[in-house]
Amino acid sequence: MFHLRAVSILSLCRMAVAPPSYCFVAFPPRAKDGLVVFGKNSARPRDEVQEVVYFSAADHEPESKVECTYISIDQVPRTHAIVLSRPAWLWGAEMGANEHGVCIANEAINAREPAAETEALLGMDLVRLGLERGTTAKEALDVIVALLEEHGQGGNYYEDAHACHSFQSAYLIVDREEAWVLETVGKYWAAEQITEGVKCICNQLSLTTKIDAQHPELRSYAQSQGWWTGEDEFNFSEVFSPADDHLDCCAGKDSLEKKEESITVQTMIDILRDKAGGVCIDSESFLTTASVVSVLPQNRSSPCIHYFTGTPDPSRSIFKPFIFVDDVKLVPKAQSPCFGDDDPAKKEPRFQEKPDRRHELYKAHQWARAVIESDQEQGRKLRKTMLELEKQGLEAMEEILTSSDPLDPTEVGDLFYDCVDTEIKFFK
Repeated sequence: MFHLRAVSILSLCRMAVAPPSYCFVAFPPRAKDGLVVFGKNSARPRDEVQEVVYFSAADHEPESKVECTYISIDQVPRTHAIVLSRPAWLWGAEMGANEHGVCIANEAINAREPAAETEALLGMDLVRLGLERGTTAKEALDVIVALLEEHGQGGNYYEDAHACHSFQSAYLIVDREEAWVLETVGKYWAAEQITEGVKCICNQLSLTTKIDAQHPELRSYAQSQGWWTGEDEFNFSEVFSPADDHLDCCAGKDSLEKKEESITVQTMIDILRDKAGGVCIDSESFLTTASVVSVLPQNRSSPCIHYFTGTPDPSRSIFKPFIFVDDVKLVPKAQSPCFGDDDPAKKEPRFQEKPDRRHELYKAHQWARAVIESDQEQGRKLRKTMLELEKQGLEAMEEILTSSDPLDPTEVGDLFYDCVDTEIKFFK
């Protein structure tokens, strides 16, 4: 009994480390054909299911509230259409996009100041709120920091009744013109604007002395805590990182910066699949449970295209395209079952049970993963066919991006639906 207890305590200690997720952005001319390319691997507890969900734009009654993962806040008059990849038990998202070509990814961060365990907004809630309320990357940033000031961040990042895993948050917020790296510690924050080259962020603070926007009291707060003298140059990550943090953040940064050729969707997908380089996580505690790559053409007459896996381990998953149009067909097969008010995540004390949140795509994909892992010959064939399916999708999207004809919305409204359907049938 003692041995088991010791093992579980050890695993809890390990789990308190922020999961090693990675997100990336590349701008022209490093990215090809005037495209901004965004990518994110979501590393989460191994058994967690992520779903891909779409919400159409909506008008809301005056003074109505929106129920986030743990708290309710004031709703705005109108929310934008969004598509999210999210852990199936919570309201927010690890990553997603909106109809205006804004993409946001979240990173859990360990900082010098421990994150609050008190239930407030999760970093993942702020991803969704930024997408619902921001028409540009900068607008989304302004939304996030205003809500952070008003409501704070805190609460359990995992569906775990035995321990509270709370983290500070960092965000990569991207649109067709620019990106913002936003890093937060409690309600305090700093942000850097990026309009060229490549950028990677992971589970450590990365901002240094180039700060383009910040909380008005950021520096005085650091001084009051004795973390900054006020005389040296202000270096955000040196001031706010834990003492034991070695600031070599990105395994991913190297893989992106070393690419000598132009960065394309395929390049970004290959980087997200990189297990040897540590970008694709498959460890005892964590797994890359979902991935996304988005292409944001700087030419506004071309549509933004978002490729979601909706399944774990991008090296064994298919990236499937989604395009915003007025009449998007919902994809129940990539959505987890809904437990309503009976969901153990919504009842206090929370997480007393763990319901089966696997959706149809996840279940079909579990079979494929098992085959790839166990049977070398059949597994190789299966993976080859999966990559061929993906390639067909990528080539069809390439045609849309290079075509001079306007997009026909009726042709792409059920794009993601059809891709998920084909994938499930193929696994069966």
